[in-house]
Amino acid sequence: MSGSSSQASPAPTATPAAQPQKIQPLYVLAWFLCALFYFYQYAIRSAPGIMQDELTQAWGNSHLGLMIASYYIVYALAALAVGVLLDRYGAHATMPVGISITSIGCLIFAQGSMGAGLVGYVIQGLGAICAFVGSSYVAARYLPARTLALFVGLTQCLGMAGAAFGSKPTRLLIDPNGSFHIPWQTVWLGFGILGVCLAVATWFVMPRDSGDSADHHGHFSFANLVQPFRIIFSNPQSWYAGIIGGLLFVPTTIGALGWGASMLNKGEHVSMAFAASDVSMVPIGWVIGCPLLGWISDKIGLRKPVLIGGAVVLLAASLCALYLPVGVMPRYSVALVMGIASGAAMIPFSTMKEVNPPQVKGTAAGVMNFLVFGTTGVLSPLVSALMAGGDTDSMALFHRAFMPLVVGIVVAILLSFRLRETGWKVQKHG
Repeated sequence: MSGSSSQASPAPTATPAAQPQKIQPLYVLAWFLCALFYFYQYAIRSAPGIMQDELTQAWGNSHLGLMIASYYIVYALAALAVGVLLDRYGAHATMPVGISITSIGCLIFAQGSMGAGLVGYVIQGLGAICAFVGSSYVAARYLPARTLALFVGLTQCLGMAGAAFGSKPTRLLIDPNGSFHIPWQTVWLGFGILGVCLAVATWFVMPRDSGDSADHHGHFSFANLVQPFRIIFSNPQSWYAGIIGGLLFVPTTIGALGWGASMLNKGEHVSMAFAASDVSMVPIGWVIGCPLLGWISDKIGLRKPVLIGGAVVLLAASLCALYLPVGVMPRYSVALVMGIASGAAMIPFSTMKEVNPPQVKGTAAGVMNFLVFGTTGVLSPLVSALMAGGDTDSMALFHRAFMPLVVGIVVAILLSFRLRETGWKVQKHG
């Protein structure tokens, strides 16, 4: 059923393997190891922010801004490459390598010098993109089609849990007044060792299938390299899915997590402790919303009603956060609802694979990540520019700066009507 031998056919016209109709435990385990990699890479991605004081003390300046900017540049560009690698060579040949690269980055960071930290963190980004793209690829290839949105949502849920794991436990381990108080370099050494173990486990468990690309048995050429991108970028539905996903992510990533605490503290004049607690409800909402909305979409067999419904709720919650004074709504409720509703942003990740041919599903996942991060890259400087030079003690400034994010949700809703319905119910009766 799944074409388990790479020697099954030397012809370049080999057809992609059919998805199983029933959930098989081995394939679920393969997906889980990829999702666990996503948990792991989120944990290490968030760790430098928790170690900022220690890094500043060791290096004189933590260079956190440079590290994060470099990480995401590499992350976005690598998203395009890793999708092609998955389509061409399959998950067994790609995922253990990605995990190994990430763990090597951790081991380099553990050396302790500023140069090693910068280089190690960028190398982590190079391997880390395999986590979500690879998890999505494995779910799309080895698990039943009607469960795709659920497993994509569960992957994102594990990522958010990894972000929490990289924050609190890491702080407890390196806290000079805590029970453990181990050097921060030792934490990175531990991360590196865990990554090596995960890479080995993934290599043994992952099905030994080659990629779905019809040209993966043929010679490597520039034409073969760009063909998947031509297929995806020439499909208007790919652009709709990518832009919708990006526009539904930025209200929480740029708005709530980036500037939300500042808005509540300076604009609404509440304590920073309350503001931080309120904003922390957004990722908790992600943990709930991503798998929940994915499950609903898979259950009813439709993508667009869940996508549009979640986006409308996100718009309403965003307007409440901006224009209703603190205390009108129940405590923490607005941020929690924003996080849950933004789980709708995961639906286009499933749609992106379903509107493109099966043999480019890995490349589609990479392009989707590239478009989402590209949307973030465009809107983040715009919001920062609108925040500059204004009175941060006035909510009027935040109303003006966040307006592009609100308009973006409206645009995402309108574009969703142009998106093709790809749920299993339509495919079954199509």
